[in-house]
Amino acid sequence: MAEEPGTLLYYLKRSTEFLEKKEIPNPRVDAEWILSDLLNLPRIKLYSQFEMPLGQKEIDLYRMRILERSKRKPVAYITGKKGFHKFEYLVTDDVLIPRPETEELVDYLWKGKENLTRNETGEIQIWDLCSGSGCIGLSLAQLLESSLVTLSDLSEKAIEVSRRNAEKYHLTEKTEFYVSDLDLSIPKELQFDLIVSNPPYIPESEKPEIMPDVLEFEPHLALFISDFKEFHKQLLTAIKRRLKPGGKLMIETHPLYMDDVESLAEELGFVNSKKILDSSKKERFFFAEVPPLS
Repeated sequence: MAEEPGTLLYYLKRSTEFLEKKEIPNPRVDAEWILSDLLNLPRIKLYSQFEMPLGQKEIDLYRMRILERSKRKPVAYITGKKGFHKFEYLVTDDVLIPRPETEELVDYLWKGKENLTRNETGEIQIWDLCSGSGCIGLSLAQLLESSLVTLSDLSEKAIEVSRRNAEKYHLTEKTEFYVSDLDLSIPKELQFDLIVSNPPYIPESEKPEIMPDVLEFEPHLALFISDFKEFHKQLLTAIKRRLKPGGKLMIETHPLYMDDVESLAEELGFVNSKKILDSSKKERFFFAEVPPLS
């Protein structure tokens, strides 16, 4: 198809070429996502609108956003949102961008929902620890019937983002929010049937290996830890004291340190542990239980 100057296709191609010269991975895909968001069109609809002329305001905004992407700013931070599982969540640079791997954690629990512990009223009380945008806990709140969800994060700004996401999906009546270092600010009486977490788990020594899109833009508080074993010992200890008898945990973690997580959990008295592979065949998720009352 011939491209006429001033049309959607013209600016899409120019933007793709510009991003390609800047060595941005998947330049065409990124250019399309940014444009579809700007025009409030589903990305697939762009293909039927190639001859549509863009107004000067749209052109200026598109150029500005493509320039941001050329400087490695992630597309999700440019558009302010990210699709996750069956939903779409607001994101800012105060929270991690939800990852496809983390969707797999949610999917695993959703598909195994019949095996999750519930209280005598049939409710399941969930704690999303290190909740960030709230994508894990809020997705489970919608997927699992009669679930009550607590979200906590060390970052007050992250909790504000998760509040906005809860409001978007009308979940505020079944969610509670806490700014907390692990469980230190969680009310003493709160106990849970299921605790989920995607905590920081990348050792600081691996920073040189991290792609600039992540290293330069995403919050380091949610990514990196100085001492993997010590942090996870504290994490699992907090989880253990907050799980009800028979309660379950599932965390995302570093595939190279999965054996350390399993050993720590066994030392703390967790049982029925499983190391679960992600779609890339990496040991990404750790599942375990607290023994039920005898």
